[in-house]
Amino acid sequence: MPDPLVPLPPARTPGRYSVGLVCLGNICRSAMADVVLSDKVAEAGLDDVVEVVSCGTGGWHVGDPMDRRAAATLEQAGYDGRDHRAQQYDDALGERCDALLAMDASNLADLGGRDARDGRVGLFGDHDPLHPGSEVDDPYYGGDEGFHEVLAQVERAADAIVAALPEAMRDGGDEG
Repeated sequence: MPDPLVPLPPARTPGRYSVGLVCLGNICRSAMADVVLSDKVAEAGLDDVVEVVSCGTGGWHVGDPMDRRAAATLEQAGYDGRDHRAQQYDDALGERCDALLAMDASNLADLGGRDARDGRVGLFGDHDPLHPGSEVDDPYYGGDEGFHEVLAQVERAADAIVAALPEAMRDGGDEG
């Protein structure tokens, strides 16, 4: 039996939520997760109260569009990643997020691990109902199949995150 999913951290401002998605270069995994989660947030009618942002821990691709294979995979599935531009993580971006979700353990370590920022940092895969706590493998150096695997994992986790958002927003903290 899989481990239970990790709940989203409570919102610091009740009724609003910000999710930051982090990988290495912000052109594959976190970029795909950003597009998918943003789309699912909009489908749920929460896009006026939920912000989704993505970034990379490295700065090599800042300003670049999404990897062409990632964009093609999203397009084949009905998503539009054309507007994505890579950005680099910085503390200001991190501070505005209620949850920072890293794609793998290396990205998590770069963000200070699970204990950083009052437990608001975790793995994106913590929300994958099929494989809770899993890492999202980097498809960059592989073939197209890796991008399809990332998309499947991202869609599962995004659905779980959207389902958890109302409770996380209702449990908002005392900051305002």
